[in-house]
Amino acid sequence: MSAQPEPSESRSGILHALAAYALWGLLPLYWKALHGIPLGEVLAHRVLWSAATIMLLLAAVKRLPDFLAVLAHPRKRLLLGLSAVLIGCNWTLYILAVYRGQLLQASLGYYINPLMSVGMGVAILRERLSPLQITAVALAGLGVVILSFQHAGLPWVALGLALSFASYGYVKKRLGVESLTGLAMETLWLTPMASGYLLWLSYHARASAFGSSPAAAALLVGTGAVTLAPLFFFNGAARRLPLSTLGFYQYLSPSIQLALAVLVFREPFTRMHAMSFGLIWAALALYTVDAIRKA
Repeated sequence: MSAQPEPSESRSGILHALAAYALWGLLPLYWKALHGIPLGEVLAHRVLWSAATIMLLLAAVKRLPDFLAVLAHPRKRLLLGLSAVLIGCNWTLYILAVYRGQLLQASLGYYINPLMSVGMGVAILRERLSPLQITAVALAGLGVVILSFQHAGLPWVALGLALSFASYGYVKKRLGVESLTGLAMETLWLTPMASGYLLWLSYHARASAFGSSPAAAALLVGTGAVTLAPLFFFNGAARRLPLSTLGFYQYLSPSIQLALAVLVFREPFTRMHAMSFGLIWAALALYTVDAIRKA
């Protein structure tokens, strides 16, 4: 029988979880501040500064031997290359959604992400769904269909975010690599492409954002810190809380994004949006009930 966390450790874990998901939820404010800089430049800087920041962090906490062990493992190295592509696609879609004023779709994507993971379990691992899970997936599917009528087509941003992040989670779960070490390897996989792109822009005199102003330079350098800060708190929460408990907090992030989209960025929230999100929230409630029963 596993030992229960101490009350003080549980409180600390809750605070870490709240900090992690709140920071993830507030990230659109940061990307909105970079809106005047082309998306490709922002992504390239995010990769490079994330790689530099995380390598310094690994050195500071004496975790470089773990990183080198993963680097020397051919299968893990290759699979982390795949997860690097997936997280790169996710980062691109997410910032693009903020740039285009589609944060509502982004929040929808992260709401349906757990249900997308359930669907992947059925499609890839041949898992069988419980009656509650079948109902949850059906309700979420109906919510997406309703939103499709609102947008005169499928909400591709939401579906792309959900699929890329669910696939990323699946690959990382199969690998069993600690998240900071894994992210270090992923950013290093993406570093040659990011560096090459910035060098190409510099050669053609197009990469002017970094030197345009001290504020722009500081924001671009800060992309490394804002990428790693939530992950740092998430790791602390994962060490202190049971996974079933941690799962309850994952909906905080898209809820904050939804509030930002409607209240700050003034994106329209119509009756169709309300119906769609209502069905997906009902699906998540059923999914959570099923998770509690299994736990």
